[in-house]
Amino acid sequence: MSQLSADDEVELQSLLRQLLRSVDDRISGAPSTECAEEILLHLEETDKNFHNYEFVKYLRQYVESSLGTVVEDETKNLTRGDGQHAIGSGHDTLIHAVTRRTRDSAEYQQMMHTLKNTMIMVVESLINKFEEDQMRKEEMQQQHSQSNNQYTDNCSDSDSSFNQSYAFIRQEQLQALAEKLDSSKPKEVRWEALQALCCAPPSDVLSCESWSSLRRNLCAALTDPDLSDHVLQFFAKSFSSSPLNVTREIYTSLAKTVESSFLSHKLSFPTGSAVFDINRPEISRLLKQIRLMNDFQKEVTTFWIRHPEKYMEEVIESTFSLLSFPHEHGSASPGTEKALEPIHLLALLDIKATWFKKWMHGYYSRTVVLRLLERKYKSLIVAALQQCIHYSDSCERFTNDSTDPGSAEQQDTGSDQRSVYTGKELEYVFFVHSLCVLGKVLIYTNGRKLFPIKVRKRKDPVSLTDLVVIMINIMYQHPQPRHSDPSHTDSLSPSGLAMEVLWMLCERTECAAECLYQTPVIETLLAPVIALLNGQQAKLKSPAATLTLIADVLARIANTDRGLALFLYEKNLVLAHSERTFAAHVTVQFTLRLLDKELSSLSESDTSHTLCGAFIFVCRQIYNTCEGLQVLRPYGLHKAVAAAWKKTSSLSERVPTPVPGATTGTSTQELQNMHIWEETLLDSLLNFAATPKGLLLLQQTGAINECVSYMFSRFTKKLQVSRCEKFGYGVMVTQVAATAPGVVALHSSGFVRALVVELWSVLECGSEDVRVVRPKPTPMDPIDRSCLKSLLSLANLLSSSQSVWELLGRQPLANKSEYTLREMPTSIPDLTDRLIAVNSDAKMNSLFHYEQSHTFGLRLLSVICCNLDSFLLLESQYNICSMLLQSQRENVTELDASEGEFIIDSLSVERNHVLVRVSVVGGPSERKLPPRALQEGEEPYPWPMFSSYPLPHCYTLEPSKVHVNSPDSDISAFLASSKDSKDEESWMEICRRQYCDFMTSKPNILTGKVLSDLLEKVVAHLSNSATECFFSPAQYKAEEKSVKSAALSSVEQLGINTCLRYGSYLKLLKEDAVNDLTQLMKHVKIFLSTQRVKTTSELITQQDGYPGHDWLASTVFLIMAGDTDRSLSLLLNLSSLLISAFIWPARIHASVHVPVEVAESGITPVYWCTAHYVEMLLKAEVPLVHSAFRMSGFTPSQMCLHWLTQCFWNFLDWTEICHYISTCVVMGPDYQVYMCVAIFKHLQPDILQRTQSQELQVFLKEVVLDVSHGEV
Repeated sequence: MSQLSADDEVELQSLLRQLLRSVDDRISGAPSTECAEEILLHLEETDKNFHNYEFVKYLRQYVESSLGTVVEDETKNLTRGDGQHAIGSGHDTLIHAVTRRTRDSAEYQQMMHTLKNTMIMVVESLINKFEEDQMRKEEMQQQHSQSNNQYTDNCSDSDSSFNQSYAFIRQEQLQALAEKLDSSKPKEVRWEALQALCCAPPSDVLSCESWSSLRRNLCAALTDPDLSDHVLQFFAKSFSSSPLNVTREIYTSLAKTVESSFLSHKLSFPTGSAVFDINRPEISRLLKQIRLMNDFQKEVTTFWIRHPEKYMEEVIESTFSLLSFPHEHGSASPGTEKALEPIHLLALLDIKATWFKKWMHGYYSRTVVLRLLERKYKSLIVAALQQCIHYSDSCERFTNDSTDPGSAEQQDTGSDQRSVYTGKELEYVFFVHSLCVLGKVLIYTNGRKLFPIKVRKRKDPVSLTDLVVIMINIMYQHPQPRHSDPSHTDSLSPSGLAMEVLWMLCERTECAAECLYQTPVIETLLAPVIALLNGQQAKLKSPAATLTLIADVLARIANTDRGLALFLYEKNLVLAHSERTFAAHVTVQFTLRLLDKELSSLSESDTSHTLCGAFIFVCRQIYNTCEGLQVLRPYGLHKAVAAAWKKTSSLSERVPTPVPGATTGTSTQELQNMHIWEETLLDSLLNFAATPKGLLLLQQTGAINECVSYMFSRFTKKLQVSRCEKFGYGVMVTQVAATAPGVVALHSSGFVRALVVELWSVLECGSEDVRVVRPKPTPMDPIDRSCLKSLLSLANLLSSSQSVWELLGRQPLANKSEYTLREMPTSIPDLTDRLIAVNSDAKMNSLFHYEQSHTFGLRLLSVICCNLDSFLLLESQYNICSMLLQSQRENVTELDASEGEFIIDSLSVERNHVLVRVSVVGGPSERKLPPRALQEGEEPYPWPMFSSYPLPHCYTLEPSKVHVNSPDSDISAFLASSKDSKDEESWMEICRRQYCDFMTSKPNILTGKVLSDLLEKVVAHLSNSATECFFSPAQYKAEEKSVKSAALSSVEQLGINTCLRYGSYLKLLKEDAVNDLTQLMKHVKIFLSTQRVKTTSELITQQDGYPGHDWLASTVFLIMAGDTDRSLSLLLNLSSLLISAFIWPARIHASVHVPVEVAESGITPVYWCTAHYVEMLLKAEVPLVHSAFRMSGFTPSQMCLHWLTQCFWNFLDWTEICHYISTCVVMGPDYQVYMCVAIFKHLQPDILQRTQSQELQVFLKEVVLDVSHGEV
């Protein structure tokens, strides 16, 4: 079939017409003929129905009939050689070869020639028919216009410009149309020309040579009521399909036309009973023109960045020129008529200034906007500011008038189309538009530079602070009820608009600092509060609703560091008797009055709970910081909130169960409100746990269990802590887990169980039922990334020895003979049994992923054992070391042989690391921990493994020389010369000065006998001073019989062994020092037992004395070189000093010297005092470290508690440990805080790096503090 008959041509013509109709939308939407051609050429790629078109099917059939035989013959010729079907790359080669030969054949050339000629004839025939149809259509239109001269009213921006037929127009025709559109021509001629112009492609019109004259004539036609709509229709079509270099000409011309229309019509602004009717022809025409401009304003931002800046600047400047229509009409005296301006109509169409917000969104356009406003069109900002001031001043008069926000809002969001507006409604619309514009200007630096602004009727220019005060006063006059629907009316209410702007200012640091964090703003916000506190009446329309909004703004201000400082440290408010006070004090006093229902005007309101909760939330932004809690603590806010919660809780419990048919005294809504109020109070109490001292206050309220249960319920739902918090409950959970009562509350709430189950699901269950798309990668790290979150969560939970004792103390391991595969651990002892103490075949066989799961358990064990007290507990209860050594013995190449080689795998390497970590005591230069990673080369793991003690010597380094005797040192000379004068007041000052000199010049000398003498004399001097004795002097005399009968726990025995190993390594102790240290520990235990309160607490850590080993007593014993008498004497004298409460945890544990509620709390002063101040100083001095801790969900207080409880053993070298003790004793307790802050600052680069890699907790636990003197 190489020839096409006449019937084929007719059929092709029909099929082609059908194809063009199917793709008419695509072609007509093309901005140019070139684009239309591109659409047709790539139709197969873009149209999924391409192969279903009949025209395409016809062509495919024609090609097959013409070339089918040729393709078959060429395929046979090429495959005749091997007689096999080619596959793969050979198959592709065959296809290319057949295609090439077919295209070179005579049949292909003949087919293409015939097809081309036929298609040319078909297309020419279609074009001829199209032109005939167009001519016939024009004749019919002319006849119609002559018989009926009624012009249709087409809305300029609602009719689609793409519903016209696709046609082409010649330059001669466009020239003729331009001449017909001349204003001198009859209206009928101009109307016909506009009709033809609207049918032509905009791209052809806009690119013609006569476009400039055509544009002038079109703008002139805009003033004609009968032609304006057709011009707008063409402009709308051009805006949607033309580039900016053309549309900006149309837009600027349209803007000039609108401006000239306002000048010529001189429309007056409605006043009094007069109304503004948008159906008036001149108003309707202007509205349509401005609406088209507004639509272009909102759309142009999506593409003007692709064009030169001058085009964008022309659009912006023409807009500002129109909107800065001479304002002298509006600023005339009240007796004259006020003119209607373009800005009023624009505000009516775009009440919230969406166009301006879009222009200010991108830096590209914002720069031009602000530059033009500053240099040429500042009058726009002046007018907007004047309108806001005018509205604020007239709020009192308009309160009961028709300018209620709802009436102005109906025109924009109401379902009924309105056509009539009062003058006050237009004023309000202009106010809303102005406020939105000003709000957007304020959030940018160059926008704020426009202020201060001079306005009429004001002596002083209006500053940024003045504007914010004006917004607050507007909010006072029209408060938005908290419970109201935020949509529709409220979105245009004065308070809602003012709050939106204030929220935007609060969210930006620099903006808030310039606008909000100013004394006049705080004074204005708290003026109604101060009035109520002074017993006066607040001048507010709706006090409860307004005060709720005030609290919202105050909370957002207090949530930032700069705003919090304004609350805490600036005396900018006059409360009573002309005394100036802090904003924080005013806020907490008012909150307490609300809680106690002492303000009758507010307590009777239905929204009293909402208002009280809002002000508690303000206080919460203060007390959930360390510095804020210090200020609010004296007010006892935690007690007041707890009392309110207990009262509400008891009321909700007494609500009777509803009985069918009986009348209930409490409605469902009241019950729901009571439940919400109860949760609000519980949530407020919970947030005291954000700081160490706050957690102590929470524990004292007795509501810690309920608060933690509430937190767990929100934690499981992944809810945000509050609208002001950027992170979740991670930090709070870690803070709570650091204490014994906190971790018990976590356990009873189900948090620990959920954590263990989640870990087991990740480790052992996995996602086997999920469809596998690609193979799961083999983990290269010891801990797979999927398990890292669980490891960090458990590290947070078990960081403190207090939590380990509460969760594992007195808990034996199951050690079952058989474990079912579905048996899942639900507690920390279960997890220890299944993942750490894997000492039987039954446990090994119960794990689906034995190596990975056991490695995880050993990794967790390593983190836990970094805390010496935690390790001693595990070792005393479970014999961890023996278990690990036995596993190493079994992990050899030949079990039966006497000397088999150790198998090096992830488990043996991890076990070796843990064994060295728990067996060798020392700082960075005293021990060497084997790495967990293998090395390249012939010997991948050069570190010797062992299965029995003693350890290989390579894991202990040569200790630095301790200067036992340094009689020639200056400090020794000072101590010797001051024997007779040590009672003088200046002795400690001289001693401290000498000490500082030596620490900065010769710190290594302060060891051995020099250090012991220094400590002994300083402690003796301080304990003999009545002003320095914080606790009562020790009265201790122990009988030898009672000392011998005193029993030390297994944990204390293990601690003694650890101390002896370290002392022997440092060469400070003799071989028989075990008896001396044991005797010292018994003396100390007997002495401290007389200093403790008798408690009925169920906490394990509060029973049977101090939980753990007394590391300070051991340290003193080493400092005194094993002298029991000197050690005991020093410790007894030290017990009367304040410093003993912080460097000696065993001494202050459940002590009678602190309030009973604190002694029974189970929270040590090292945590609620030292760690609290460390966090407070970190935030001020090392903010990056403070932020890193919050991001990681860890807390500095956890590490401080860890370091200080064990006197930095295993973290610092012996010399630095001695310096820590001596510095705290000589210089004072506050130096304990400074030292911790200095260490964090020293570790800052590592902390920031580890935070990014999500391993901060593990790093800080396992890192050795390699610091030299002067860095810390």
